[in-house]
Amino acid sequence: MPLELSFVDLLDYAGTFAFAISGIRLASVKNFDLFGAYIVGWATACGGGTIRDLFLNMSPFWMTQWVYLVITGVALVCYMFWHKFINRISGTIFLFDAIGLALFAVVGFQKTIEAGFPLWTANIMGMCTGAVGGVIRDILINEVPLIFRRDIYALACIFGGVVFSLAYMIDLPNFLCQILCAVSVFTVRVLAVHYHWQLPILHDEEDKL
Repeated sequence: MPLELSFVDLLDYAGTFAFAISGIRLASVKNFDLFGAYIVGWATACGGGTIRDLFLNMSPFWMTQWVYLVITGVALVCYMFWHKFINRISGTIFLFDAIGLALFAVVGFQKTIEAGFPLWTANIMGMCTGAVGGVIRDILINEVPLIFRRDIYALACIFGGVVFSLAYMIDLPNFLCQILCAVSVFTVRVLAVHYHWQLPILHDEEDKL
């Protein structure tokens, strides 16, 4: 039976690899062993989509498609052989994380629309798919999750979802909606880091005393 891949499938696989690399890279900083690094990479890549599928009352995607486990393994092998090169690249973790965030937001949005849910639900699921894997990664490596810091992270997914929704409502071709969404998420994330866009911090009044 021939393997048929849609554009969303390709985005999903690319996002899986990118997020797995970002998780494995951070696991190496914490001196995890190979198994631990694989688990962190897999959780980063598959955690958000798993939560999305559970919310949508579906079987988690990786339980019926072994390719995601293989992609994480390939990411680990690639990092083992080329970790010195990857570590020398400035902003490697940020780059792979931003790419994964953008691609997974599209995948979450598209899969929710295909399941028959409204656009506002798709927007939330796009954010969940893109951001929750990073939350799980940060918890596993004992860091404060990036989504809870001042950086514009999950909001980049929301912005991309709005762009997708507008493009979808004016009947642009589906692949163009997906591209616009991914570019929007990636652009907002990069600009937020470059220009230090941050949300206000919630302070306890007692801290000021």
